[in-house]
Amino acid sequence: MNDLTVDTAAAGKTGTKPWPAMSIKEAHRLLTQPGSPFEMEEVMIRGIPTRTWKNAPPTIRDLFQTGRAHGGKTFLVYENDRATFESFSRATLTLAAELTRLGVKKGDRVAIIMRNLPEWPVAFFAAAIVGAIVTPLNAWWTGPELEYGLVDSGSKVVFVDPERLERISSHLINCPALERVFVTRYPDEEVPNPLVTPLETVLGDVNHWGGLPDQPMPTVPLASDDDATILYTSGTTGRPKGALGSHRNMLSNIMASASSAARNFLRRGEPVPAPDPDLPQRSSLLSVPFFHATGCFAILGPSLFAGAKLVMMRKWDPETAMQLIEREKINSAGGVPTIAWQLIEHPARAKYDLSSLESVAYGGAPSAPELVRRIKEAFPKSLPGNGWGMTETSATCTTHSAEDYEHRPESCGPAVAVCDIKIMPPDGGQELPPNAVGELWARGPNIVKGYWNKPEATAATFVDGWVKTGDLARIDEEGFCFIIDRAKDMLIRGGENIYCIEVENVLYEHPAVMDAAIVPVPHKTLGEEPGAVVHLKPGMHASEEDLRRFVAGKLAAFKVPVKVVFWPETLPRNANGKILKTELKKVFADQMRG
Repeated sequence: MNDLTVDTAAAGKTGTKPWPAMSIKEAHRLLTQPGSPFEMEEVMIRGIPTRTWKNAPPTIRDLFQTGRAHGGKTFLVYENDRATFESFSRATLTLAAELTRLGVKKGDRVAIIMRNLPEWPVAFFAAAIVGAIVTPLNAWWTGPELEYGLVDSGSKVVFVDPERLERISSHLINCPALERVFVTRYPDEEVPNPLVTPLETVLGDVNHWGGLPDQPMPTVPLASDDDATILYTSGTTGRPKGALGSHRNMLSNIMASASSAARNFLRRGEPVPAPDPDLPQRSSLLSVPFFHATGCFAILGPSLFAGAKLVMMRKWDPETAMQLIEREKINSAGGVPTIAWQLIEHPARAKYDLSSLESVAYGGAPSAPELVRRIKEAFPKSLPGNGWGMTETSATCTTHSAEDYEHRPESCGPAVAVCDIKIMPPDGGQELPPNAVGELWARGPNIVKGYWNKPEATAATFVDGWVKTGDLARIDEEGFCFIIDRAKDMLIRGGENIYCIEVENVLYEHPAVMDAAIVPVPHKTLGEEPGAVVHLKPGMHASEEDLRRFVAGKLAAFKVPVKVVFWPETLPRNANGKILKTELKKVFADQMRG
């Protein structure tokens, strides 16, 4: 078979049978058979036989060249700025030539710290096609956090926007490897530091990128399993770790997302439609940051590959989003459950034509099962969807949408065809049977190589091609995964990871704090927010606002506790001395009910 049309009748299935017409296993077998666009092949990755997507672009450079073929279609939209695939390509090649002139070589780290702007993907692909290891840092981080990322990665060049330049300016002296800072959209004529160069001196204005002279493609040799990206995550130690990813890791998302959409047709007993070149261009409202694996790997890469339009917002605002959905005929929106809830419940929703929406998908945070039903009610044409992944899985590992999601709203779906998931006892041993709860492990061509310059952490997390996720989960008989809890002490606020020990360590720095614990406060749209339970030292005093202000002075705003409860004695602990957070969670749950 050489197209997407799978003959389900020939497989002994018909569209008249009750849903599902086909098992997940059989659907994956049909989708990945020889000759299919989703054909698999086995390759050796770091000595381990691994199923991979045969037809995925081999490198990020190949992805870039595929994207350029979309020519005059609009690719990037931001406020009044618009860039076509061709103008984006010319800007990228121009910047790649500048990086080469500056001496950036294969394996050098190039960081990006900026909000979602058209310049972000230009910087990403320019660095990648010259062989650099692209290192997106969290734009919400504070100055000290950003300094850590720049120093730990040893970044040679960094791209920033004005807010991030202000944040890191006093830290540049502590970044000895850094040779050049490019700032985009800087409002003043003079930049504050000789290291800093306005990006516009290289690229000019976004709306005139199409007039840039064409530049040759860099010729540095690249291979699928070469180092390509470092995305920072954190562990229970609270210290960020750089997940070192390959070209193959990122590009696995392209086939993962497309094959999962095709799987839905087979589950219904319907043939998968062949691609129609005459269909209108797809468009997505980007409401997650590019510096997340989701934004960069699961959205940016597949959009460039498929010729889809990406519409960016300066900051999330539900009514502005609805205006853009109407104006740009957006097909896909979402990101985290927060987005879906706000679109559904906004009082102005009826004012706008949102009929173009066909997908409201999300992940990255706990979501209420009722959200599935509400999406179907609010946007009848739209298929709700979610999935599971992490930085270490380069975004997509499981996917869940359409009828499968409606039937199992508590699940994050089955693994995509090239990936495997299993449940292991926390103390090791044999794989657990279906529906048993244990630690979720995952493997596939999307699993990163390890942690940058952290061999001990790498050895503790990656075992024979598997990543130990730290999530507690169960997998049912059909392969659907259900996340139960996080073994790692972490909570997720609207898609942003908050590692409790990091916030607790700051609280312990306050002179009045004797004991402190961070636990999740349930939130309808954000999933959860950080709450603090604190015991003060005898004779000392601190108010809730004092402690919140203290944390805000040291950590990013999303990590600041939304509530602080004062505990009259030392916090409850188990026999091993660990704080019993299950008991402390009840404090906030009771407050929510009250």
